[in-house]
Amino acid sequence: MTDLFAIRDLSVTYGAGAPAVERVSFTVGAREVVALLGANGAGKSSIMKALAGLVPASGELLFEGEPVSALSTRQRVARGIVYVPEGRAIVGSLTVRENLILGGYQVHAARRRERMAMVLELFPEIASKVERAAWRLSGGEQQMLAIGRGLMAGPKLLLLDEPSLGLAPLLVRRVFDRLAGIRADGDLAIILVEQNLQMTMRLADGIHFLRSGRIVGHRHRDDLRTGAARQEVIDAYLGAASHHAA
Repeated sequence: MTDLFAIRDLSVTYGAGAPAVERVSFTVGAREVVALLGANGAGKSSIMKALAGLVPASGELLFEGEPVSALSTRQRVARGIVYVPEGRAIVGSLTVRENLILGGYQVHAARRRERMAMVLELFPEIASKVERAAWRLSGGEQQMLAIGRGLMAGPKLLLLDEPSLGLAPLLVRRVFDRLAGIRADGDLAIILVEQNLQMTMRLADGIHFLRSGRIVGHRHRDDLRTGAARQEVIDAYLGAASHHAA
């Protein structure tokens, strides 16, 4: 598989403290879904922000074979790297339609209309509420809007940070089902940050486990088909208190 994105020795340090991320390396292939799992404080969100260009970082980032470490966030979006942050971060005072337009601000108007139609078809829950203020949507609908806004930019790589955060189990399944549909229908690759192992396994090809800013293990989805295998990685990398192996 050809690497779409290669991350080599990525490190992130805030101020004079200990590194939040230390020499992390992994690759993402075209149309591949790679997940980063770990407890709170493991460095997952710092990695995502560094990949999006939102925090200073050292190391080498190669996207489609070209270095992108020196590019701004806006330039990375133009190249096809789009970040959907933890907590959704939609603009509550704007309507659903306006939030989607904001996501496609770098795209030609005709193409933007096509993408909006695609997003609304993908997420019918928000299609009937396009003129409604975003703050009035449910948590699950807001997450769908956040993902849809990211898709408006026409990404080649979507950085999804905790899409299940704060959602009821039924809504989590619905959001992940839609992500599986996106993955099946297009050429999109995804880096997914999650704490929910069971949901992650429905989508990811490979899973990297993080602890204290470092990758401490890796499993392919096929390695986690049995309950015993899932329990093994929970005990080894995640901590049984916050995860289950169902």
